[in-house]
Amino acid sequence: MNFVLPDPVDPAVDDDDEVAHPACVLVFNASDPSGAGGLSADITTIASVGAHALPITTGAYARDTTEIIDHFAFEEDAVTEQARAILEDVPVQIIKIGFVGSADNLSAIAEITSDYEEVPVVAYMPNLAWWDEANIDAYQDAFRELLLPQVTVLTGNHSTLWRWLLPDWASDRPPSARDIARAASEFGVSYTLVTGIPLPDQHTENALATPETVLVSGKFERFEASFLGAGDTLSAALAALLGTGCDLAEATTEALSYLDQCLNAGFRPGMGGIVPDRMFWAQGDDDDEADSPPPGPADFENPFNETRH
Repeated sequence: MNFVLPDPVDPAVDDDDEVAHPACVLVFNASDPSGAGGLSADITTIASVGAHALPITTGAYARDTTEIIDHFAFEEDAVTEQARAILEDVPVQIIKIGFVGSADNLSAIAEITSDYEEVPVVAYMPNLAWWDEANIDAYQDAFRELLLPQVTVLTGNHSTLWRWLLPDWASDRPPSARDIARAASEFGVSYTLVTGIPLPDQHTENALATPETVLVSGKFERFEASFLGAGDTLSAALAALLGTGCDLAEATTEALSYLDQCLNAGFRPGMGGIVPDRMFWAQGDDDDEADSPPPGPADFENPFNETRH
């Protein structure tokens, strides 16, 4: 499928008063009281890379930094009312979808995205192993049938996407990024960003793929730590960078670089996992650095050996 991302609306100038403003990212996700993922991760990430989040609350986790205890989904009417109200007021450059808690909410969001088909959609499928099997199956079935046809870029961990999109995989070798992208493309997805692909010698790979080719890939050493919220951070950064006008390959490279630096600066706020420091660039080592302006996306170092095929 030869899908071309729509040209973003120029966020630099407002037609009425010619005041510069950042690109706007509509975000569907749950509230996370730990601050590790969910809307708090999205908002901080999007602001950090220079865009403005329009957060739509789809529910709330009961969780700490050790485990997810439960999730309480909003009714679909509440989700729809939030989104329709802001969409009638603010032009958005891109939509980002995280965990929305129910098949009904997925159906409501799919209807909204179909009404704004010119707006690209970045969707993230998290690891749902904390949930019961019946809920997982209902959620993933609705995501696959209702939402994937609206998705421009699907993101997720290799093992999560493998179990979801290729449950009958019979080969002795694990599926490649292209194999997963091919499975996603059968439901209309144009691009798939697969993270955490296992490699020998304690390395993993992240790859942006289509069924035909790998557009961007990065190999890096596996962290010996348990991180929370990495998937939301990466997908939110990718969405924000696309919304600001980066092309897809550039946005992917910058988002991966940004995530790597967030993880390098990560901290443990409680007794559980490490939370990415999404504002790492604001932590100056001395007064001079503290007074320096925050870097833009182009200033992030790229620790990945990017390969384009």
